[in-house]
Amino acid sequence: MPKSVLIKDTTREERMRIVNRGLSFCDSSSCENCGGCSMGVGSIEQMYKPYIDGKLELSEINMLHAAKSYVIGG
Repeated sequence: MPKSVLIKDTTREERMRIVNRGLSFCDSSSCENCGGCSMGVGSIEQMYKPYIDGKLELSEINMLHAAKSYVIGG
């Protein structure tokens, strides 16, 4: 079973590795506007800083971003 990525189950260093691993697929040669560049957050690393700092879970960050970005029925 995969290790939990919850803040309570990880250290700051582990959270940094989790975010970096999750973002490692995205580089300038493979960009299809799926990452932070097109998400209006300035930088994708900045978007996930609250998770790294232990303030918000990954799911909370993703839900907050989705709530600002998507329009139902639009």
